[in-house]
Amino acid sequence: MTRYFMQLAYRGAPFHGWQSQPNAVSVQSTIERALSLIYRQPVPIVGAGRTDTGVNASMMLAHFDAPLAVEDKPALLRSINSIVGKDIAVSHIHDVPQDAHARFDATSRTYHYHAITSKSPFLYTTAWNASPSLDFDLMNEAGKMLLDVEDFTSFAKLHSDAKTNICHVTEARWERIGEDRWCFVITADRFLRNMVRAVVGTLVDVGRHKLTLDGFRAVIDKKDRCAAGTSMPAQALFLHNITYPYLPPLTPATEP
Repeated sequence: MTRYFMQLAYRGAPFHGWQSQPNAVSVQSTIERALSLIYRQPVPIVGAGRTDTGVNASMMLAHFDAPLAVEDKPALLRSINSIVGKDIAVSHIHDVPQDAHARFDATSRTYHYHAITSKSPFLYTTAWNASPSLDFDLMNEAGKMLLDVEDFTSFAKLHSDAKTNICHVTEARWERIGEDRWCFVITADRFLRNMVRAVVGTLVDVGRHKLTLDGFRAVIDKKDRCAAGTSMPAQALFLHNITYPYLPPLTPATEP
């Protein structure tokens, strides 16, 4: 057995999240089925994280143990992509140490949340329609507070199986990427389930002037999910980048 990382991107809408589950089609199960057909035996994969239903990835990494050393990576990529369908694209097979782990070895993850401030017949499936009056400057002031936070309980999904709600955020900002397009960029060593969508929902309350900067700080300090804002729609969220100590910087797929 030889261990490899596969790099892939996917559109989240057709899948019930990343993780395999009974009676539902997931990204993980779709790829595992492809590998089992290619190798004629079960080949499990382990992803860098677990995206929820409807969440996209412009970069996901997953490790797998190939029964035979992969001598022709382009041929393996063609075989996988011919089976998984149009909503998943596997772009690279990376050589990694035999004990490499896609989830536990990741040193950082970056998510993007896309917002548009005018109606678009092309972007509504991958972005959230925001009011043009939303105060992005004020939201950025609030976002800076996240860099000093360790306990993200207020933004954690209730009754999850996480052993700790401690995360270390290194960037959290809204970037203007077009006349009527914005992208929230957040990077951390780890993320809790539903954390990014809850953070964005609370920042939107700040941008609507429903929540002051002091109020945003109070939400953090309460360590109570009920105090934070709503969970934002999944279709605008992208897992954008993942870093590892033994891989060079990788290039994500282009986001809509």
